Amino acid sequence: METILLAQGIYYFFSGIWPILHMRSFLAVTGPKTDLWLVKTVGILVAVIGATLVVAGMNQRVTLEVLLLAIGSQLALIAIDVIYVAAKTISKIYLLDAILEIGLLLGWLSFGLGFQAL
Repeated sequence: METILLAQGIYYFFSGIWPILHMRSFLAVTGPKTDLWLVKTVGILVAVIGATLVVAGMNQRVTLEVLLLAIGSQLALIAIDVIYVAAKTISKIYLLDAILEIGLLLGWLSFGLGFQAL
């Protein structure tokens, strides 16, 4: 379970800091945005979630609270990706993120969402 937590945390951390470190490349991949402050806000929040998951994974502290943060974040980001791509609000590249998120979610499901270890 720590491996899935670390993978998710690393993915979140780096995808979260990307628009903060290099907005131009982020926009080139994901498409134009009007509210760059909002992109940075979401990015830093995703990075903080990622850092929290990495620390929990490294310390082998997969608690109910950590699982709620990990799985809840995945479900929220999958929903945002799918809903707003379908509404043509964001680029189809976000479906790649949804696929990666679903892959991580399947990892959690393979552990029964991790609850048997608590």
